[in-house]
Amino acid sequence: MNITDFMSEIQTLGVDYFTGVPDSQLKALCDHLMDRFGICEQHVVAANEGAAVGLAAGHYLATGKPAMVYMQNSGIGNAVNPICSLLNDKVYAIPVLFVIGWRGEPGVHDEPQHVFQGEITCKLLDCLDIAHVVLTPESTAEELKAAMGEAQKAFADGKCYAVVVKKGALKNDKKMVYQNDCPLSREETVKLIISQAKNDDIFVSTTGKLSRELFEAREARGEGHEKDFLTVGSMGHSCMIALGIAQQKKERRVFCLDGDGAALMHLGSLAVLGANQPKNFYHVVINNGAHETVGGVPTVASKIDLPAAAKAFGYQHVFTARTEQEILGALSECKNLEGPVLIEIKTNLLSRADLGRPTTTPIQNKEAFMSFVEGK
Repeated sequence: MNITDFMSEIQTLGVDYFTGVPDSQLKALCDHLMDRFGICEQHVVAANEGAAVGLAAGHYLATGKPAMVYMQNSGIGNAVNPICSLLNDKVYAIPVLFVIGWRGEPGVHDEPQHVFQGEITCKLLDCLDIAHVVLTPESTAEELKAAMGEAQKAFADGKCYAVVVKKGALKNDKKMVYQNDCPLSREETVKLIISQAKNDDIFVSTTGKLSRELFEAREARGEGHEKDFLTVGSMGHSCMIALGIAQQKKERRVFCLDGDGAALMHLGSLAVLGANQPKNFYHVVINNGAHETVGGVPTVASKIDLPAAAKAFGYQHVFTARTEQEILGALSECKNLEGPVLIEIKTNLLSRADLGRPTTTPIQNKEAFMSFVEGK
């Protein structure tokens, strides 16, 4: 279905406010919103899906109009609390239209972190008392129109409604191009970082292409992958995984290779890191100012001073770098500094179209990593 036809039908519900977290399955929608609105008062890219629900609720309270919240199905977990304790008709009865990308759809090959989430997506919506329709590549305008009629009825009862979008169900003839002027790519940056590592350094890498690039960088160097925990799911939680390790392995340096979107998603974790003062913790946030892994929609990270925030949270030392020389300089200084340390590295949005995926399973990654951490 063409995105303009989809949006025309959506807007019969009175929806004129859009917020969420981008998803590759919803790239046609996200590109359309960026092309039509950009980032503005009508379209807000939220830090996480629960925050998007809060924005939608605020919009409804101010206008009486339902908002659209878009997300990948993995984001339902972030949104469960406000869906249950804020939106539900037994509480405030605030209607919201959810548009959800269905990763891990049963019978469709996908990455391991999406498999279980895909199996339970529609069951979760049923459990949350959210009626829904599944949009497929074969769905017709008449079927969507009927679904919007059901949504209208749900809204009248103070309930929410969801459109679950299968792969390829939405099309957009116009492709948005996202870019900045930073000289280095994320992949080049990852290679620089591991080139300066000590033999016993421990790495935890965030969700998305960064972990894939780390895997391929190790392959290119002829190294194993036991030093790296590749966080294939649970976006935004890599730094807490790394902190949990750092607290138990105080004699080892622990590096969290994070992304700007992931760091923003649960920014309070930086405050927890600062308060706990792990001396062996080095937090590298690779900031391209975008959700590049899922299409390139901007984050707010290019408009904030992340190192100043980290310093205020209690990080002992902070750096910002964007050139090879600056990155190598910061990493060199870190060899003589106690943490927690934040290194923000600003990169461009370029990534290889032929970027591979890890050839090991998450279980194999976990077992090899745990052996390395234990010194076996």
